[in-house]
Amino acid sequence: MRVNLPHPRRLLPGVLAGLLLALPAGAETIYVSNERDNTLSVIDGKTLAVTQTIKVGMRPRGITLSQDGKHLYVCASDDDTVQVMDIATGKILHNLPSGDDPETFALAPDGTHLYVANEDDNVVTVVDVPSRSVAYQVDVGVEPEGMAVSPDGAWAVNTSETTNMVHWIDTKARAVVDNTLVGSRPRDAEFTPDGKELWVSAEIGGTVHVIDVATRQPKKTIEFAIKGVQKDKIQPVGMELTPDGKTMFVALGPANHVAVVDAKTFEVKDYLLVGRRVWHLALTPDGSRLFTTNGVSNDVSVVDVASLKVVKSIPVGRYPWGVVVKP
Repeated sequence: MRVNLPHPRRLLPGVLAGLLLALPAGAETIYVSNERDNTLSVIDGKTLAVTQTIKVGMRPRGITLSQDGKHLYVCASDDDTVQVMDIATGKILHNLPSGDDPETFALAPDGTHLYVANEDDNVVTVVDVPSRSVAYQVDVGVEPEGMAVSPDGAWAVNTSETTNMVHWIDTKARAVVDNTLVGSRPRDAEFTPDGKELWVSAEIGGTVHVIDVATRQPKKTIEFAIKGVQKDKIQPVGMELTPDGKTMFVALGPANHVAVVDAKTFEVKDYLLVGRRVWHLALTPDGSRLFTTNGVSNDVSVVDVASLKVVKSIPVGRYPWGVVVKP
């Protein structure tokens, strides 16, 4: 197993220049939520530089784009609200009711409902986006964290950090109909595009669980080992699947690495050294570049997916947490 140790700051100028020339320039815009600064950093996909810093609510964490790409939803956790920002102007248009301490959320495929994890209240709040009102709430486990909605919209799942479970919400019944026990402190949840698998990261457990959606039972547990890194430092959090469905990238928290996992065989193929305390990940639509938020080093690492090389580090605000890429 190969470990990519060189950090971009330690690459020779000529080597770094060559890598950047190999990196396809994109017209994308990358948005990063800075938890400590109460801001969003806006990164230009071509220059890979911060072009704007936007003030938002208190302690922004989860962020996601609307279906039409015109709005950005921001979990302003300490303001107990979800803010809706107009992409064209960078202005906050209005707030959505979110319940207490919204941390992460997931948008339904049709864009009409936003499923919000309320960590302090142990509930999931479902927001009707067009009417800007709460449609309903569902009781889940202790400290709800991760949220995901299946591609067909039939399932909304929540991970509870203290209960160590995945809670399956039937969106038609508007109720939890099943629970799946996973590793300690589950964080992120990601459905595969075909809706047949759900991947769940367990931060303290140090594992990722692949769950069969039809049976709602785990089919594979993936473990990680990095030479020279203590096992208790390997804490999986955010995950991102390439558009072709072949590779899952897993952020490993204070291990300061991203794992490269074969999504078909579940084999860990590589580890990429990024910034300190890597939280979350986002891919460009074509899958050519991966962006990671590094919460302690206050930067974003840029990975060229074809070569699996970290090619740039972009300074952003303090404690970068969430990240999305707008085409």
